[in-house]
Amino acid sequence: MNRAALRLLPPIRLLNVMSACAQSHALMTIITAAIISLSALPANSATLEAQLTACLACHGANGTSVIPEVPSLGGQPVFYLTVQLLMFRDKLRIVEPMNQAMQGLKDDDLRNMAAHLAKLPPPEPSGDPIDAGRMEHARALIEQHRCNFCHQGNYSGEQNVPRLAGQREDYLVKALREYKNNTRRGYDAAMADVLYQLGDEQILDLAYFLSRLR
Repeated sequence: MNRAALRLLPPIRLLNVMSACAQSHALMTIITAAIISLSALPANSATLEAQLTACLACHGANGTSVIPEVPSLGGQPVFYLTVQLLMFRDKLRIVEPMNQAMQGLKDDDLRNMAAHLAKLPPPEPSGDPIDAGRMEHARALIEQHRCNFCHQGNYSGEQNVPRLAGQREDYLVKALREYKNNTRRGYDAAMADVLYQLGDEQILDLAYFLSRLR
């Protein structure tokens, strides 16, 4: 984490980051130090770097998250990221720390943030030993439900469809469960329709498979 960048963040944004990332003791230490030094900053320090700091504090300085159930953003389609940021700002998607972090940002701010995040490197796949049986089971589910039609054959996503390859496994499990129980809505009913048919073990296998793709 870049301490100089953190010091550019307005106090309310830093408090939101602290709440969202409470699992990371090292991050908390850095943010606390940044808050102490805020009074020395010029008033016009709201740069793109400052706007991105709240995002990268949780989602990883290089776009790869190391925090449980927080997604990696590197390599995501720029249009998808723009739409998600707009939905957070306008509270069309409710994740309290993100809703607060996007407050007051203009459309151009969201577009610029998305463009920067999309250029970060995609996450590397999990390096754990691969269970070939689970991989084949997930691959069969994907073929059956045509997940690779919208998300592309390499699962890199496009336009308003997110990249899945290399995403955190625990986040994928969380997101898929939320689509299944309708606590997270997609652009249409496709995700809920597919996941309604799947059991939790199948969801776990899908997340296992996708997190291990490059």
